[in-house]
Amino acid sequence: MNDTTNERLMDALRGLVGASHVLQGVGLDAYEVDWRKRYRGRALAVVRPGSTSEVAAVVRTCAAAGTALVPQGGNTGLVGGSVPDDTGHQVLLSLTRMNRIREIDADNLALVAEAGCVLHTVQQAADERGLLFPLSLAAEGSCTIGGNLAANAGGTQVLRYGNARELCLGLEVVMPQGEVWHGLTGLRKNNTGYDLRDLFIGSEGTLGVITAATLKLFPKPAAVVTALASCRSVDAAVGLLNLARARLGAGLTGFELMERFALSLVEKHFPQLPRPLPQAPWTVLLELAGTEAEAVERERLAALLEAALEQELIDDAVVAESIAQSHALWHLRESIPLAQSEEGLNIKHDIALPVSAIPRFVPHMARQLQQATPGARIVCFGHLGDGNLHYNLQAPEGVAAADFLAAHETAINALVYDEVQRLGGSISAEHGIGRLKREELAQRGAPVALAMMKAIKAALDPAGLMNPGRVI
Repeated sequence: MNDTTNERLMDALRGLVGASHVLQGVGLDAYEVDWRKRYRGRALAVVRPGSTSEVAAVVRTCAAAGTALVPQGGNTGLVGGSVPDDTGHQVLLSLTRMNRIREIDADNLALVAEAGCVLHTVQQAADERGLLFPLSLAAEGSCTIGGNLAANAGGTQVLRYGNARELCLGLEVVMPQGEVWHGLTGLRKNNTGYDLRDLFIGSEGTLGVITAATLKLFPKPAAVVTALASCRSVDAAVGLLNLARARLGAGLTGFELMERFALSLVEKHFPQLPRPLPQAPWTVLLELAGTEAEAVERERLAALLEAALEQELIDDAVVAESIAQSHALWHLRESIPLAQSEEGLNIKHDIALPVSAIPRFVPHMARQLQQATPGARIVCFGHLGDGNLHYNLQAPEGVAAADFLAAHETAINALVYDEVQRLGGSISAEHGIGRLKREELAQRGAPVALAMMKAIKAALDPAGLMNPGRVI
């Protein structure tokens, strides 16, 4: 595309959304650099529409010009899926101006939010009506609902409420040619053909632009109680999980596992955070959301931990006595990714395994990695309750992180993903594929599944202009 054609396109886009919402030139790092600082692109322009009709008009205009679009929400993704490439030819479509809560239907336990709504804003809107929107993750103060759905985000309460997919009833989507699919149903039962909604959830913007969603709400629990417990092994942690499931049932909403080194990074980079338990090989964070008074639910959790002590599943434990203490315990867990970032670039793995396979995977993989890269530091933490581990590798002390990644990332990925696949797991649990894992998916994905995905992409986006180079 030559300069004259570019300027015609820019003039058309300015006419659609206003000149102040078409950004070009320098100072666009917030849009062009991903959260991990791993991918740095260059956009032809950043376009910020304020309504679904404006999104549709922008998509039609870019399609007519043959210009690729990269949809973006809060730019908190971890796989490079929402930043442009470095050609300077792609238009970045920022949805952050589309940030309204359109409707709350308390009787139907549903809320309609635009794609640019920050997750915390949705949580607050539900809370103000005495209800709960349970999707919760560390980036909830900046990630957006559109991005959460495009990546099928997980978070800390998947154990009880499921991923973003399970929390969505309907969608509004602008298709690659600019048509609008009005699918904002609030129905729990709608058996009228293919489930089109599920095509777009987890598609990472490659099939269309999510502009709004109908989300499930839930009654707010009467009490939420949090505890921290120390374990000697992953086997013991899984035993504790089984005991908690048996004793707490659906009240168990969180079960997070943290290895000693992961928490030592938090202590190193955020020494002001309290450490309520001595260091242990493994630490578990449990959360109970119940229907009884707080004192009653705290007793239930304490009784569980006493039973775990008797069965030698844990060595020590502490139960939060207040909301502030509960937040402090969660803050330890949620600070691990930030502490890793402070420590330097690392080789990240967002993997899913059957819970029963995790006690075998963790020690076996540690031996394999130490043989392959002596001195490398394993950062293992994640959502044990649903089988999702964040299994990362930090460079050895004194080794430059960038050099370590360049020398070892390909081989380390092969070791980890080979074992994950052998155990029936997945190379991506909640972060998606993006650019980071696109080639891994091409090599490891089932041929029939890949062929179906390519056929769907070709049918809906034949020109290949919707977030090209991502996923497939």
